[in-house]
Parts: sequence; structure tokens; C-alpha cells
Amino acid sequence: MVPIGNAILGVLSWKPCTGYELKKLFETSSFMYWSGNNNQIYKTLLLLKKEGLVENEVIHQESSPLKKRYFITGAGTDALRKWLKSSPQAPEYRKSFLVQVAWSDSLSDQELDLMLSAYEEELTLHSVMEQEKMKRGLNNPRRNSREEYIWEAIAQNILDSYKKDLDWVREVRQQLREIPPAVEESLIHYVFGEADAKPYLEVFSASPPMGTTEDIIRLLGLCSERKTHLLLLHESALAETFFHLSSKVAGNMLQKLANYTMKTALIVSSSDRYQGKFWEMALEANRSGQFRIFEQKEDAITWLTSPR
Repeated sequence: MVPIGNAILGVLSWKPCTGYELKKLFETSSFMYWSGNNNQIYKTLLLLKKEGLVENEVIHQESSPLKKRYFITGAGTDALRKWLKSSPQAPEYRKSFLVQVAWSDSLSDQELDLMLSAYEEELTLHSVMEQEKMKRGLNNPRRNSREEYIWEAIAQNILDSYKKDLDWVREVRQQLREIPPAVEESLIHYVFGEADAKPYLEVFSASPPMGTTEDIIRLLGLCSERKTHLLLLHESALAETFFHLSSKVAGNMLQKLANYTMKTALIVSSSDRYQGKFWEMALEANRSGQFRIFEQKEDAITWLTSPR
């Protein structure tokens, strides 16, 4: 039997209902969550009647269409009791909002907080509505004290779920505010080349341009994939601060490369780089045999792949 069929039998065990009355009850229920559209309800009622689990009576109304009121049969009561004694299904945690949250890192901080804030407001509204339902006890059977308590316990369970979600979303918003802004990582445009059977990493550009030792660590990681210690850099891959010695960017980056015995060639086409303090530093670095500047790519590759 489809799940809504068991819900219908449960309601009819309480009181006879028309299809429309069942629809309205499902619409206002917090835990009988079926859409309750007429087709679904009436198709299920026909199936239950065919199986002998419900019967109906036709009610004549003056100046109104006939309507059918359904009531449960003895066989329906037995079927309901059999279902009630069956093993409960494991709870389902299918919240579409969590799917949104899962991919929300593509939003800005403000956009993400706005999304979470909207969810928090929605939860607050539903929590207030649930409390009002609980106070009024609408559509709750109260045939005895035990049944009254069971329905109140269900309402409390739903309220607790809203409270748990509210606590969760507030905590998430607070924790996100305390996370420092992410440092933008360079998008590196590179290829692996080979000359004289020696592989090397060639870096054309980066966005934003590289200017930290963390960027060098990423290049070292790429080189380790091909087990190469040869690196060919293009001027466009480096931040402008690399060429200003006062920033100490070049010194820090080149030292990191030297620590890992990387042989590095830098292709520089701008003529103004071949003068001043930066050029003096480059000439000094050339003596180590680990770093050299070239105007032409062919010359750089020849030096890079030559024996040290």
C-alpha cells in the first residue's frame, strides 16, 4: 500500500471524511506531509475501496453536488493495525536547503549570510505557527488521554526540530563571520615541456600574478608530479612587486626555489627590467647556476636543460 493510504486509514479510524476534508486535513498537518491533491487522494480512496478497506456513503445536498463520505471497514482496521505493528522506517533527512548550502561557497559573504538569514526567518515563522497549532489543537483526535498525549508529543517533536534547525543556522552564521576572508589563490596557466629527454615546467601566466612563497610551493608541487627540478617562468606570471627589490618578494621566492635545488629560467621581454637594482640582483643570482634571466625562450630552454 502506498504511504498515503495508511495515513487515510488512520484518519478514517478517527472519523469519516470526504476526499475534500482529507485534503484540507493534510494541508494543515505538520507531519502528514503529502501534497494532498485531489487526484492522489481520490485514486487512493478508490484503491482502498477496491481492496475492501474503506466504504463510502453518498450524501445528497440540496442545490449542491453529491458528495461521498468514506469510513473505514473492519478489514481496513486490521490493515491499519498490521501497519502500525510493522518495523518503522528509518528517518529521512532530505532538506533541499542543505543542497543549497552545500554549493554556497560560490556566493559572496554577504550573499551567503542573506541566504542563511532568509532560512532563519522561515524557520522562525514556521516555529511560531507550530506553537499556535499546538495551543489550539486543531484537527487533533482526543478520544482518550493517551491519544491526546501522543499527538501533543508529535507536535513537541516538530517544535524541537525547528528549534534545532534554528540553533544550527544561527551557529553557522556566527562561525562564518569569524572565518577570515579567503586569500585568493593564483590560477596558474602552465604546460610541461621536454628537451633532450629532460622534462620542465613552463609557467606562462597566473591570475592574480604570483608573488608569495605559497605560490612557489604550488609550483614545487606541480614539478614533483613530473619529478623535475627545471622551471621556466614567463615575466607575465609574476607580480610587479617581484621586480622591486625593496619588497623582498624576489629574494624570498628565489630563496625558496634554491632551498629545493630548483633550476629556474625567467624570460623577460621588457627592456627596462635590464637595469637598476633588479638587474644587479639577477647578475648576482646568475653566478649560482640556479637562476638566470633570458630574452628568448630558446636560449632559456637550452640553458635550463644543459648540465649544471
